[in-house]
Amino acid sequence: MKRTAVFILFAAILVMNITAQTKPRARDLGVPFDGSPGQFNAITDVKGVEVGYTTLISGTGKKAVRTGVTAILPQGKAYRGSLFGAWHTLNGNGEMTGTTWLQESGAFGGPIMITNTHSVGIVRDAVIEWGLRKGVTDGYSGDFSLPIVAETWDGFLSDINGFHVKKEHVFTALDSAKSGIPAEGNVGGGTGMVAHQFKAGTGTSSRVLGAKDGGYTVGVMVQANYGSRRLMKIAGVPVGKEITDLMPNERKADDDSGSIIVVVATDAPVLPHQLKRIVQRVSLGIGLMGGIGGNSSGDIFIAFSTANSASVGKTEISNVSLLSNEKINPLFEATVQATEEAIVNALVAAETMTGFDGNTVYAFPHNRLKAALKKYNRLQEPVK
Repeated sequence: MKRTAVFILFAAILVMNITAQTKPRARDLGVPFDGSPGQFNAITDVKGVEVGYTTLISGTGKKAVRTGVTAILPQGKAYRGSLFGAWHTLNGNGEMTGTTWLQESGAFGGPIMITNTHSVGIVRDAVIEWGLRKGVTDGYSGDFSLPIVAETWDGFLSDINGFHVKKEHVFTALDSAKSGIPAEGNVGGGTGMVAHQFKAGTGTSSRVLGAKDGGYTVGVMVQANYGSRRLMKIAGVPVGKEITDLMPNERKADDDSGSIIVVVATDAPVLPHQLKRIVQRVSLGIGLMGGIGGNSSGDIFIAFSTANSASVGKTEISNVSLLSNEKINPLFEATVQATEEAIVNALVAAETMTGFDGNTVYAFPHNRLKAALKKYNRLQEPVK
């Protein structure tokens, strides 16, 4: 099928679960990345983390629905109390609920949700109802009623003012969450998203540190909907200047607009002030891609640690493990590396999509990416 073809989409509600990855990922195309990924090269490499989706694709023209919900469960569906966390914003033209209490307490409980801009409210309310059904209100400290819900805008491809995400879609994303390799590209909250003027959406990656650095894992998941084509770089190669066509029809001027949400997970025993330092490094990974945190972009990130979970939220004095600040640099590096790769994975997995009012956004052409990497002597033979 030619990339210029308009996809004929029948009304459908797709529940995208964790599946064996059948599409090529960035490493399969020879993109050179530093660092060692985990088994899944995904946020789910951090033990206990599960991911679920509901993907909504239906209609055409003014009735086109290209949206969804992503659920990230830091400790799986079995509620086990709070975790240490922190958040950071590179540019604040966006939303992530629950961050005031997260900043105040240094901890949060429950899932992290990502959806479209106009569905934040219903997703937030549905998470509370889901928790009520599971009876997770014991030990209430604010976490239960103040869930983490983030957004990026998908109105170029989806009828964003139609409020198509319903609470049952949120329940499905939460209940379908699993470990394994998450689907990428046009799935979940990332269904209708655009990055660097190519079709993008959901992507993930991970890094496992060497034994001398503690052997800890860092996993990243992104919902990528940001960025200028002319500034776009992959593995240091100015890909955006090499591929100047395949621009979205009637897309506004090429600037760094849109948003990106990034979730960082680790099993390293780090406290909230250290997670704040780690989550700030997400900005450097976006910068490697050519993102500048433009004026109209909502670039908001959250990080959490699954370590010390038995101690967080206790009503009595408890002991915690603490990684020395002198040992934290490898976690910084892993965060930058995994953020960059997660974004590229989102681009590589996404497929051409025609949506609202006939707007079309084209898939990132794999063959031309490889050609650009080869031109700059950066193409790497994929590991079999």
